[in-house]
Amino acid sequence: MSTPQARRKPRTDAERNRDRVLEAARALFAESGHDVQMSEVARAAGVGVGTLYRKFPTREALIEAVADHWAAELAEAARRFAGDPDHGLARYLRHVGEVLAGDRGMSEVIERAMGSAEPRGETREELLAAIAELIGLARERGTVGPEVTAADVNMVICGLAAVIRNAAGDWRRYVEVSLGGLRPR
Repeated sequence: MSTPQARRKPRTDAERNRDRVLEAARALFAESGHDVQMSEVARAAGVGVGTLYRKFPTREALIEAVADHWAAELAEAARRFAGDPDHGLARYLRHVGEVLAGDRGMSEVIERAMGSAEPRGETREELLAAIAELIGLARERGTVGPEVTAADVNMVICGLAAVIRNAAGDWRRYVEVSLGGLRPR
């Protein structure tokens, strides 16, 4: 049985602090990589270390929360690009490239902490559903083949992250080549 306290929503300032911590962590990890300390995140977010540890008891918990937030943003972007049935998938992959290039260190941080840069659980399902919607629209317009799945596009995104993280070439070219591979045969 839940108590009135258990049903109460988090205070607005607590939500604001959590958002500031996630934003600060993302910026610091993107810029400086895996070696960012929790005290640096707290300082950049303007919160005390105790507040940070109450929300995120370990670095891994913080990194996982940043990864979930990041993936949720990518899912929201996929839903926005679904408004362009002719070019939505291509625009989405280019957007993901821009995000990954801007947060270059994030995918490495997430991969090192979690064993994979791929989202997990409910966030993963939400992202794949949004991508599936883009694929469905593209399939209706004849710009992707009938065999293309959300898992295929997710694989393209993972490859895109690796190209960017390792400076293995022009990520924009990678996106264009990948889009060519998704077209109907």
